[in-house]
Amino acid sequence: MQLYRERVAGLDVHKKVIVACARVVLAGELFVASARFKATPAGLRALAEWLHENQVTSVLMESTGVYWRPVFYALEDDFDQVEVANAHHVKNVPGRKRDSTDAQWLAEVAAHGMVRPSFVPPPRIRELRELTRYRKNQIEERTREKLRFERLLQDAGVKLTSVGTKTFSKTNQAIVRAMVNGERDPDTLAGLACGTLRNKIPELREVLPARFGDTHAVIFREILHHIDQLDRSIGHLDEIIAIRMAGFGEDIELLCTIPGVALRTAQVFIAETGGDMSVFPTAGHLAAWAGVAPASHESAGRSRPAGSRHGNQQLKTTMMEAAQSAARTKTYFGAKFHAVNKRRGAKRAVGAVANKLVVTMWHVLTDRHEFIDLGADWFKRQRDPEADKARLVAQLERAGYKVTLEPAA
Repeated sequence: MQLYRERVAGLDVHKKVIVACARVVLAGELFVASARFKATPAGLRALAEWLHENQVTSVLMESTGVYWRPVFYALEDDFDQVEVANAHHVKNVPGRKRDSTDAQWLAEVAAHGMVRPSFVPPPRIRELRELTRYRKNQIEERTREKLRFERLLQDAGVKLTSVGTKTFSKTNQAIVRAMVNGERDPDTLAGLACGTLRNKIPELREVLPARFGDTHAVIFREILHHIDQLDRSIGHLDEIIAIRMAGFGEDIELLCTIPGVALRTAQVFIAETGGDMSVFPTAGHLAAWAGVAPASHESAGRSRPAGSRHGNQQLKTTMMEAAQSAARTKTYFGAKFHAVNKRRGAKRAVGAVANKLVVTMWHVLTDRHEFIDLGADWFKRQRDPEADKARLVAQLERAGYKVTLEPAA
């Protein structure tokens, strides 16, 4: 087997300990050494010194949870190559599994170039990732609290969402806050309606205040307080992310020309990919890395569906949400959704639109050009008129008709 690197080390990383194996070829002779280190700042410094003593220039480790991160950050500036491999891609042969043999196997894998390293963005992008991912967590928590708000309304028999369509509308908030503060008069509560709901004040009187009790008031007070806190937190994070994204203003403007891609979607895309599309040789590589490209399985010359790739879950989730928005537009993406939906259902149709969005984003940032829509009639324009004619004639003949065609004047 061809030797690609002569001075490598494999690291088996755990929460509390790191097992290292150095594999160095000097003057045609192989030297192998192993050692164990604590996963503490002092232990990481000792690990770096040990690797230098053994003349290691390239390091490979598995992406084990989040435990690889401090190790990678401590070594990335001191060695020519520090790489992270997907744990599924470097599994050893079963049997006699020990930490030392795992580290030795990683060193063998690195020396012979048997694995493709995972993409790890530079420090600035990693910081943006942490901010956008935490903001996403806060938004999801706010959504959960709003769902609790609706469930508690139903438990109290307050059918506000049967009158208005929105769960957390200004009217619903005002009425619930008033009930939390002790108001129980239906006329007074219904009078708090805002906007178009003022036309439904009689209906609001019928659903208020139901069996709203003291326990409901306590829980509603906490829910509303928590949502207010989350709103402030999300707003603060928006401001910080906007400042950190100042250098990507042109990229974000280009991405926001794509249907379904809003500001937060563009920010997440930049934070997850780094905005440098040269890292991904083709748009297909990016789609696969994002987890929106279909996997393939071929054996004995036969191919079969293999679902979708796991990919980057944060980016995949964001792109699936953007795809749902793009599917509702009268653009190429909307046409793509309806075309796939007829054949394979809505879930796969959203996935297909997400794939097209990621491919489009790659081209927009690579070509430095605003999005140009192919049009909602793109698929109709691609159809062969003769094939359509033959299909329609065949349908009528199967229905028992004799068809004669004459050209229109």
